Amino acid sequence: MTGLPVAASTFPFMYSDGGLDALKHLAGLGYSRFEMMIFPPHCWPSQMPKAERDGYRSWLDGTGGRITSFCYPLLDNNPNSPCPIMRRYTLDRYREAIDLAAEWSCPYVVAIPGPVNSLINPPYRWMYDWFVEGAKELVAHAKGTGVEILVENVPFTFLPSAEDMAKVCADIGPEVGVNFDVCNSAYIKEDPAAAIRRLGALVKNVHISDSGYGDFKHDKLGTGMVQPAPAAAALRDIGYAGQTVLEIIADKNVPGTTPDADIIESHAILATSGWAALKG
Repeated sequence: MTGLPVAASTFPFMYSDGGLDALKHLAGLGYSRFEMMIFPPHCWPSQMPKAERDGYRSWLDGTGGRITSFCYPLLDNNPNSPCPIMRRYTLDRYREAIDLAAEWSCPYVVAIPGPVNSLINPPYRWMYDWFVEGAKELVAHAKGTGVEILVENVPFTFLPSAEDMAKVCADIGPEVGVNFDVCNSAYIKEDPAAAIRRLGALVKNVHISDSGYGDFKHDKLGTGMVQPAPAAAALRDIGYAGQTVLEIIADKNVPGTTPDADIIESHAILATSGWAALKG
């Protein structure tokens, strides 16, 4: 049985390396499929001259590499903010990401629902309607580009569960899918395998990492509560053939972190649980 394919995220190098240098570094570890973080100065479409964009494409074409997904982390953006200026800012950045994804033949752009606050939030219906409205705009922008919008289950947003993902996808339309994060699902004490089966064909991209139930993390596998093997079995059950992205967040800039080792050790665990082994 062929193992499920694995891609690597540039997340650990978001503040230390340019996007292309991060791709080259990950290629040196044995990867040819990548998730690119869309964040300045790492990889920010509006600041990239054509020669730089062409440089990415030339390297990818020359090595047989492929960026399989874009992810715009929820750090200073909010697609369901009460402020219309913030909503417009966020959607405009996603539109730029869609355009760049089309240029680099990247099939997926991950869109994350906005964060919630533990003290007071806008009414749920407001946030939901703003997110659906914005996502529909992004779907329309992506039409004909070969790029698909994926929504992601994230614990600190107002749509953290698989059931939330299924509902919002139905309301946005059939053009969207789900970027299913196994760690995020486990963190909210959802059964990730059951969640994968519930979502079925909606699952188009997968993230995996590990965390305990205390501070929310995306650490290397084997350090927390994530169990990869049941997730792999569920992915096979739904006929999933896409990438599983090792989204290990170990900031290279922080002394004592070991992103390369964390990625390689995590991949070794995946290889015993139903995924393809790392070539190299």
